Amino acid sequence: MKIKKAIIAAAGFGTRFLPATKVTPKETLPILNVPIIQHLVEELVDSGIKEIIIVTKPNDKAFKNYFSRDKKLEKYLKDTGKEDLAEKIKDISKMAKIRFVPQGKDLPYGNGTPILAAKKYIKEGDNFAYMFGDDMTLADVPVTRQLMDVFEKENPKAVLAVQEVELKEVSRYGVVSYKTDGKNKYEINGIIEKPSIEAAPSRMAQFGRFVLSYDVMVEAEKRKIGKGNELWLTDMLDSLVRRGEKVIAQPIDGEWLTTGDPLRYIQTTLKFAMKRPDIKDDLLKFIKEEII
Repeated sequence: MKIKKAIIAAAGFGTRFLPATKVTPKETLPILNVPIIQHLVEELVDSGIKEIIIVTKPNDKAFKNYFSRDKKLEKYLKDTGKEDLAEKIKDISKMAKIRFVPQGKDLPYGNGTPILAAKKYIKEGDNFAYMFGDDMTLADVPVTRQLMDVFEKENPKAVLAVQEVELKEVSRYGVVSYKTDGKNKYEINGIIEKPSIEAAPSRMAQFGRFVLSYDVMVEAEKRKIGKGNELWLTDMLDSLVRRGEKVIAQPIDGEWLTTGDPLRYIQTTLKFAMKRPDIKDDLLKFIKEEII
């Protein structure tokens, strides 16, 4: 039942809004002074995950370079009196056991595909965490840890994080329908990918935090293509539900933030900045004097 591994999907979310991301993955963009990918890894490490598989685009070395130790840079920083910064950079390479897996061009596009790409490192019987590379969270207890606790207590086939969204936003996400007679009040009887407002069963939208059983890997291997000719994790989870398996859509204690377009990227950066006591007051002053 213990979850020791995690997959981060960083292969298909990097080219949506900045031309530079055609050559530089968006997950390397910073939220304040830390790249998005490091925030994700830190959440997993803080949740107790020991092994992380980052699924990348083919021939993409940016993530591997970032998490590899750079002794020359460390020496330069030490020689120039920046010992603290040298130690911080050294610590990045020791955060966890991180593997890098290119997503093969033979695989279908979709947010379920990185699971398939990481199959080599997920053994039969393994349970694992899964993250989308462009979703961030702010929470006192890491969101992945919250889901792991539910998974270990309830023994479902999957736990997905959900948050209520405005009705006009439901068509952007996978939206869940809850059972009325489930033993767990958050057990679902279905999930629909990007429904219309009229077809949405609720306003509870899934986002990029999951804890999954090996059964989801089995579903991924079937490669059933769905809406938009993509391989959707939503369809895999819905298939399990249709077979009578327990899937839980857990509201989180915290806040989900996304970086999938310029506005939301800026909003997420500001949210994180407001959690920094060393810059919060000056930032508020700047906004009031220069922006409003």
